[in-house]
Amino acid sequence: MSNFNFPLYFQFKISTFHNDFTIKDSENRTLFYVRQKLFKLKEEIMIFANESRSEQLYGIKADRWLDFNANYTITDARTNETIGKIGRKGMKSLWKANYNAFDSAGMEDYLIKEDNAWIKVGDNLLGEIPILNILTGYIFNPSYSLYDKRENVLLQLLKKPSFFGRKFTLEKLANINPEDETRLILCFMMMILLERERG
Repeated sequence: MSNFNFPLYFQFKISTFHNDFTIKDSENRTLFYVRQKLFKLKEEIMIFANESRSEQLYGIKADRWLDFNANYTITDARTNETIGKIGRKGMKSLWKANYNAFDSAGMEDYLIKEDNAWIKVGDNLLGEIPILNILTGYIFNPSYSLYDKRENVLLQLLKKPSFFGRKFTLEKLANINPEDETRLILCFMMMILLERERG
């Protein structure tokens, strides 16, 4: 799949125990339905064509359990071929989220970075204050940018003001190799699940 109609909209469901979300394009068409498997020692998510979950398109699975430096392998569910990986930069991500994206051959070709770490600090501080903590989803809205090897910003994921951190928008800021688009969107899927777990 390529030639996506940006911006793309990520919206988490709050009516299920699973960490599910839907990705729609600018014309409100469902592109993916993402479900995170619960109670797994290794992180694992399944990406379907729609909410019926009748057709799985991709899978993403951690290479180890409970590890700060885990890599997440992205596979095509129909062919079982690896199409890429995403990995969190351990120590660098303590302050500000940093993720490396790798191609199918395991070569690092893109980097996703949190734009402003102070937003997370403010969110955590306000989250400790009774009553005011319900406002954190509206006041603090982080963003994450994807860079190529020349440090050009190609994509940016922005959290939208909402309770429970439910809504995100993925904007395309520059041309991307069409062969990489799907893989990079899948990388953002895994990244946002990990960042929501971190708070």
